[in-house]
Amino acid sequence: QVQLAESGGGLVQAGGSLRLSCTASGRFFSINAMGWYRQAPGKQRELVSSITTGGSTNYADSVKGRFTISRDNAKNTVYLQMNSLKPEDTAVYYCNANAEVAYVGSRPVASWGKGTLVTVSS
Repeated sequence: QVQLAESGGGLVQAGGSLRLSCTASGRFFSINAMGWYRQAPGKQRELVSSITTGGSTNYADSVKGRFTISRDNAKNTVYLQMNSLKPEDTAVYYCNANAEVAYVGSRPVASWGKGTLVTVSS
């Protein structure tokens, strides 16, 4: 019931910047926490950053001080500004959203985007 459309990935040199966007659409009453995960080749998917409806944020230690997450609740959109990118940031980045789909106050259901590839060259 919730579709997530990601954009903004691409190829960038080390030290460069990219901005990822993810917009939720479909049938839902509200979206609670949103976030970004990533999966590098041969590795497990890991949390990069998350943000609540109220704006509280959480970051993986590896991206603290370099990445900034934000959201526009009116647009059901979450952003990830990535600065000072490193080759080890290379991964497929997935958007995640937890939405109340059954009724207001129902248990949130997690949805995932298809992912966007970020490649950082050295």
